[in-house]
Amino acid sequence: MTTPESESPAPRPPAPESADRVHRSSAGIAGGVLMLAIVLWLGVDALVTGHGRVPWLALAAMILAVPLVVAFTLRPAVYANEERLRVRNPFRVIVLPWEQVAALRSGYSNEVVTRSGGKYQLWAVPVSLRARKRASRQQARATAAGARGATPGRGGLLGFGGPSGGADAGPTRASADQYMDDLRELQESREGREGAPQGEVTVRWAYEIIGPALAGAVLLAILLAVT
Repeated sequence: MTTPESESPAPRPPAPESADRVHRSSAGIAGGVLMLAIVLWLGVDALVTGHGRVPWLALAAMILAVPLVVAFTLRPAVYANEERLRVRNPFRVIVLPWEQVAALRSGYSNEVVTRSGGKYQLWAVPVSLRARKRASRQQARATAAGARGATPGRGGLLGFGGPSGGADAGPTRASADQYMDDLRELQESREGREGAPQGEVTVRWAYEIIGPALAGAVLLAILLAVT
């Protein structure tokens, strides 16, 4: 009597070469926590002490406001490793293998451009014109003081590689611009590498944010219409 051949377990996907390095806006997180505290404080107070339709209006407003505050302050993040860039924006999550990234641009906003021409803003890396002006003033003072070689090359905010061989950045570089420089270095290090993982750009909508916000907006509109 023959016994059926046992099935071999499915092979596990290869582990990434490096763990994700996560970048989030500390100012955005602090502002989001403060805004959530204010919204919940006012909303709960209206629910407890309000009369008539006021508690229902407060509930609908909170259902609408809380997801939007989370989306624009606490949610944005950028995850980078040696294989791909994952951008978590307020309403979408974009996964970009490095071979699909054509450029990383910095202007009035930071964005990633794909080889097919798509553009995605990096909400977690906001541009601060004040920080750029402050960094420019520091650079001018360092140059005027003759601080040649006083500032060591940076090792990279992402933790990949050693010190940069380019121009000194250190404290005379805005943190958002430093981070974008590190992303560009990581992208350049992956260009032309044999055996690089292939893939396409994927975009997923954040229905966990859109759904509650839309429900709150509809409920608020109905309550306002019947008052």
